[in-house]
Amino acid sequence: MLGSQVGTNTQCYERFLMSVRRGSEVIKNWPEDAREPAQLVIDKYGEPDEVTESLLTWHKVGSWKRITASRAVHLHNFPVPHWDAVESVIDYRVPVEFISPIVEFDGSVTIKRTAGEASAQCHDEEANSLALNLMHEMVTGNKTGQEARAYYAKEFLDYRRKLPTPYMKELNFQPQSDCGDPDQRVLSETDLERARKEGLKSIGTSA
Repeated sequence: MLGSQVGTNTQCYERFLMSVRRGSEVIKNWPEDAREPAQLVIDKYGEPDEVTESLLTWHKVGSWKRITASRAVHLHNFPVPHWDAVESVIDYRVPVEFISPIVEFDGSVTIKRTAGEASAQCHDEEANSLALNLMHEMVTGNKTGQEARAYYAKEFLDYRRKLPTPYMKELNFQPQSDCGDPDQRVLSETDLERARKEGLKSIGTSA
């Protein structure tokens, strides 16, 4: 019993130590492809609100509901090969019919229908702004998926050309609120009760 309590106290202490650690210290042990993008966020917004060995989280910074920087990175070849490491999240309800086209436009855009969130994960915040601005253009009917992909590539090159990049600079729309979609109930209490009774009968028959 005492050993169990000591173990629990040790775990709590370890979590406490992690909570007060600075993100800039934690990322020293991360691979370069994850460390450099995370440092960019720290340089802009300061130390994160939450720190674990593999994830840094900032809440309500800039235009974002949440930003995370992850030790785990993912190769993404659109528009050129790079590593996705930083995710920017907003409140946004995407109509169901647009979810598949948006994912086809950019596989690093994630729609959480129930939570009412949309996010983009790329190398940096600017690329996430670009992706989410184009997602909004698709939802509002101003661009098709192919047009959004073409514009993404154009603005990416414009950034290299030192030309204006209005979709990278900031969000060109206001994130929404109260946009969760709990979906529709299809099973009634009567359905559940009937299934419960059928289950009891099945148990009785097998016995």
